[in-house]
Amino acid sequence: MDNAFAALPPAFYTRLMPTPLPAPYFVAASAPAAALIGLDAARLAEPDYVALLSGNAVAERSMPLSAVYSGHQFGVWAGQLGDGRAILLGDIATADGPMELQLKGAGATPYSRMGDGRAVLRSSIREFLCSEAMAALGIPTSRALSIMGSQQGIMRETVETAAVVTRMAPSFVRFGSFEHWFYRKQPDELKILADYVIDSFYPHLRAASNPYQALLAEVCVRTAHMIAQWQAVGFMHGVMNTDNMSILGLTLDYGPFGFMEAFDAEHICNHTDQQGRYSYANQPQVGHWNCYALGQALLPLIGEVALAQAALDSYQPAFAEKMNALLRAKLGLQTSQDDDTQLFDSMFALMQANHVDFTNFFRALSTLQVAAPEHDTVLRDMFIDRPAFDTWAAQYRARLRQEHSVDAERQAAMNQVNPKYVLRNYLAQVAIEKAQQQDYTEVATLLEVLQKPFDEQPEHQHYAALPPDWASHLEVSCSS
Repeated sequence: MDNAFAALPPAFYTRLMPTPLPAPYFVAASAPAAALIGLDAARLAEPDYVALLSGNAVAERSMPLSAVYSGHQFGVWAGQLGDGRAILLGDIATADGPMELQLKGAGATPYSRMGDGRAVLRSSIREFLCSEAMAALGIPTSRALSIMGSQQGIMRETVETAAVVTRMAPSFVRFGSFEHWFYRKQPDELKILADYVIDSFYPHLRAASNPYQALLAEVCVRTAHMIAQWQAVGFMHGVMNTDNMSILGLTLDYGPFGFMEAFDAEHICNHTDQQGRYSYANQPQVGHWNCYALGQALLPLIGEVALAQAALDSYQPAFAEKMNALLRAKLGLQTSQDDDTQLFDSMFALMQANHVDFTNFFRALSTLQVAAPEHDTVLRDMFIDRPAFDTWAAQYRARLRQEHSVDAERQAAMNQVNPKYVLRNYLAQVAIEKAQQQDYTEVATLLEVLQKPFDEQPEHQHYAALPPDWASHLEVSCSS
């Protein structure tokens, strides 16, 4: 294990050792994530790996550290933040480049801001499962290698038990990492960080006439594409602060996230977000706002406001193009037509009016037969206003006829982009409650289901069911 980030000047981080976790034990591991760094997930339950991945032992040459950064939280400048409960162990070489390993919940750091630096089992399970679920959906994301638990009591709203998640990403540098040096008026450190990111992750940008403008444009496009992918599966991040935005366009920092169930464009998945800043409908524009915050931070390097604005102008067309392509795929359309936007907008208006389950609707839509409206029973029964569905379905069928769409071919294609299984909050809650009784089998089973989200998996059909009544009382917040 090496640590390229540790080669930056000491101002960028604090070197420290993880705080040992009392009597750690294995909870779960992801085989696909382990394979990325050449490990066998089955071995992660062995004592040596449990010690390493709980922070009780440190690999040679890892040079553990916690990074400093700042950020805007809920649109307000929050000043210095940093890795309050995360410790970067270092990076491991892979065929696709270095992969950093970070322990979340490994004890207090200088950036903990009166916190204990620990993570609880509940939030650790949520992050572990969602990281791997998003990867299986094909959405750019940090990965989760493992969870190690402990019976150590941790005080949140109530006393919970501690856990450590091992997260992986090529880099955990954030928008807020750049904001930190901009607002501190330290242009030398700002340039060092930008050069590190370009040389390590965007080396092709060195050939640009203005590499820092090119960096901003690249990050804008990656961020726009990522958020379009969120919207297409109904994913809501919940806390899109600039310190939670990846400079690589990865989904980062899973806290009060949620997947849309009964469709409501204004849905707020984060109970802490009283103003709805991070609602489903607002995510695209918040992503754009965050890119502006990054552009502001990079302005001393870019040099001219007009150049920064030109880079920022790439966000909206990139989002629109990606979103339209994803929606065409979700509806099984093979061509782009001028009236596609009207078809999409009327579909979402219909879903909104009837609060149709997002995931189940798109999955069932593949069963529609162009020449047989009489077979629409399953789809029609998702809607309270069935005549309104019939009207939209007639419009959709007309669009399919223009393309001479073949039912079987379209269904196969749609089922490769419309998942049957997503991490619904109630599914995570069931796994959490069993794990709190030291039964980790549901975590493993749910992980297995979520790693194949597009497969039918008839033996796991119940994981695609609508949420039970008790699930309406579940709330997640920034403490999640």
